[in-house]
Amino acid sequence: MKHYELFKTSDLALCAVLCCYNYRIEEIEKTTSPRAIFCIRKDEALDNLIKDYWSHKLSVEPIAFFSYLKEIKTQIYER
Repeated sequence: MKHYELFKTSDLALCAVLCCYNYRIEEIEKTTSPRAIFCIRKDEALDNLIKDYWSHKLSVEPIAFFSYLKEIKTQIYER
């Protein structure tokens, strides 16, 4: 079994943007707070993509972004 590092975030919008860039949610951790933690497999490009997100340098297709938001929320509430 291969081991890999996970990037973890509770930011739903960031997670949806990463999905638009072909990243997958490996797992969703439930917490005692109302927020969930999204775990995404790290690779060499992820850190730069996250920096670009926070620097407002990314663009995503709006319908895909909205679809990922709905899909992620469904995954949260089904668990």
